[in-house]
Amino acid sequence: MLMTLFVFNVLSPATALAQTPDDPSQVNIEEHDQNITVNLRHDNEPVEGARVVISGGGYEAEATTNDRGQARVGVPSTDPYEVFVDEETLPEGIAVTGANPITVNYGSQFFQPGNFFLGEGVRETASFASQFTERLMNGINFGLMLALASIGLSLIFGTTGLTNFAHAEMVTFGAVMAYFLGVTIALPIWAAIPLAVLLSGALGLAVDASIWRPLRRRGIGLVQLMILTIGLSLAGRYVFQMFIGGGTLQLPGAGGTRHQIIGPIRLSTIDMVSMGISLTVLLLVALWLLRTRTGKATRAVADNRSLASASGIDVEAVTRLVWVAGGALAGLSGILWAYFRPGIKWDMGVQILLLIFAAVVLGGLGTAFGALIGALAIGILVEVSTLWIPSDIKYVGALGVLILILLVRPQGLLGRRARIG
Repeated sequence: MLMTLFVFNVLSPATALAQTPDDPSQVNIEEHDQNITVNLRHDNEPVEGARVVISGGGYEAEATTNDRGQARVGVPSTDPYEVFVDEETLPEGIAVTGANPITVNYGSQFFQPGNFFLGEGVRETASFASQFTERLMNGINFGLMLALASIGLSLIFGTTGLTNFAHAEMVTFGAVMAYFLGVTIALPIWAAIPLAVLLSGALGLAVDASIWRPLRRRGIGLVQLMILTIGLSLAGRYVFQMFIGGGTLQLPGAGGTRHQIIGPIRLSTIDMVSMGISLTVLLLVALWLLRTRTGKATRAVADNRSLASASGIDVEAVTRLVWVAGGALAGLSGILWAYFRPGIKWDMGVQILLLIFAAVVLGGLGTAFGALIGALAIGILVEVSTLWIPSDIKYVGALGVLILILLVRPQGLLGRRARIG
C-alpha cells in the first residue's frame, strides 16, 4: 500500500485556506510568509486526524489533518524542513514503511513534494528517552539565549528599580541591526554580529541619557516610568514594522542540517555556535560581576542604591554602565533568537518578553545569577513540555510552573525575603 504525501508552498492568497482560531489543521499560516501544505491519502481516501510535525532550524509546529486529509503549517524561512507523521495517529494496522521523517526542500516557487510509504507492519517510533534528550538540548540552547536578555533586564531592575517592558524592543533591535549590517550592507556575518551588539549597547546608553536619567532626577515614580516603558515598547515595535515590514527576514546561515552528536542528540552548526557564544558571554559576565571593581560596584548598587551612594560609589556611572551592558546582552540575545526561531520579525522581542520576565522573577528580582538559573529552568521547561502538551501552548506550561514555585518561594530561587510595611 502506498500513501503519497504532497508537500508544497501556497503562494497565492486566492488559493489559501482561511485560518480559523480553533482549526488544528491550520497553524501559524498568518504569522509566516511561507506555508507547507500536507495532503494525506491512503488508498485514495483522506486520512483524518493524523498528527503532522514540521521542524527545522529550531522552529517546530504541529497540525492535525482535517476530514479532507489536509493540514497546513506556516514556516518562517525557505530552509529545508523535516516533516514527521505520528504513526500512533494513523489508522489501526498501518505503519510507515519508509523514511519518517522526510526532508522537504524549497524549489523555485514552492516546497518540493515528498512521499511517505505505508503498509502493514510494526510501527517504529522514537523512544521517550531519545525525544526527551533532544528536547532537553533544545531547552538548554533556548535557556542560554534567554539568559542573556534576562540578565540584562535583571541588572537594570536591580540598579534602577525600573520594570522595563521596552526591553523586548532592545532584543529586536539587535537582530534588526545584524540583518542591516550583514545583509543590507553585506558585511561578513562575523563582523556584523559584534557591530550589532555594540550598537545595541549604544542604544541602551542613549535611551538612559535621553529619557531615564532626566526622569530619575525629577523624581518620577516607578509606576509612571513602567507605564512609559509600555508606550516606548509599542512605539518601537511599529517603528520596526515601518522599516522592515510585516514579513520574516533571515540572517545569513540560518537553519541548516542537524548533525548526529552522541546517541539521540542532534545539533546544527548554528546550534553549537549559539550555545558556545552564550556560555562564553555568560561566563564573562559572571567574572565581571565577581572579580572586577565595576562589577562589585554594580552588585552593591543593585543590593542597596542609597547605601552604595553613601559609600562613595558613583551610582549614576554604574547605572550608565548597566544600561550599556543590558542593551548589548539584549541585542546579542535577539541575534541568537533570530537564528533559533529562525527569522526576524518586527514583534519578535515581545514574543519572548513574558518568558524573560518569568526567568527574572523565578530567579529572584534584581539578581543576575538568579536570572541565569531562572532562564535555564524556563527554557528547559518550555521545550521539554512539548512531550505532553501541544507546542503551540508550550509557553503556558512554563508560566504554570512559575506560579507553583512562587507559591512556595515568593522571593524566587535566589531572591531574599523583603520586609513589607
